[in-house]
Amino acid sequence: MAKDLVCGMEVQENKNAVEYEGKKYSFCSPKCKEDFKKDPEKYIKTQKPAK
Repeated sequence: MAKDLVCGMEVQENKNAVEYEGKKYSFCSPKCKEDFKKDPEKYIKTQKPAK
């Protein structure tokens, strides 16, 4: 499972996926994917680092 960085939902990896800076991000819907593509840094910076 992966986390949709836009809405926070748990999603299957590679579902509505997009690659950014060598890493794949998965999204629950095409809308979340498009929102991410408009401003990926906004969503990556708000992601909490893994412990």
